[in-house]
Amino acid sequence: MTLYVPLCRKLVAVVAAVLVLAAPSVRAGAQAEEALAPSVVAGLAAAVADQPVPIGYARLPAVARWIDAMSPRLAARIPLEVERRDFLATVHYEAVRAALDPGLVLGVIHHESGFHKYAVSSAEARGYMQVMPFWTRLIGSRQHNLFHLRTNLRYGCTILRYYLGMENGDLGRALGRYNGSLGRNEYPTAVLAAAARYHADGVTLVSVANPAP
Repeated sequence: MTLYVPLCRKLVAVVAAVLVLAAPSVRAGAQAEEALAPSVVAGLAAAVADQPVPIGYARLPAVARWIDAMSPRLAARIPLEVERRDFLATVHYEAVRAALDPGLVLGVIHHESGFHKYAVSSAEARGYMQVMPFWTRLIGSRQHNLFHLRTNLRYGCTILRYYLGMENGDLGRALGRYNGSLGRNEYPTAVLAAAARYHADGVTLVSVANPAP
């Protein structure tokens, strides 16, 4: 019995390593690491502080309606319904927490990782929202696992919201910064096209009009 926990931990570590090695490589861009003011670091660190999805959140009427509408659209990508609905509840919570449109966040995930939890880009961006590892050092903890659903979404939504504020609400430029391709239309246009798949009543997507560098 005394060997059970250590052996299980070793097995989990081996399985995780295999999953990472087998993860699909995606063609995400590379967010630029920039020096951040201490006040910005403090604010972003507070934003990525762990807060689980509240119990019963998915049963709130507005959230439940959104999950019901989105669930069939992800059935081919996340076949298990329980897992799919938990994923959608987490996306909704983290998006709203960061004052982002949940459909937009799904569009980012769709384009960045294709809904592959263990996706790794050539630039080493990781997980659903393809977060660059340097962010854990800058605003979080090196112990944060970017392949963990809530952690990845927390970072991704926080970073996108930060860029949106930096660009005074210009979604095209914010998406360009997120992808490391500021000044080019391809990425923002592709994300918004993907987000259109997850349009819900009452949500208007912002178009991109030639963002300048």
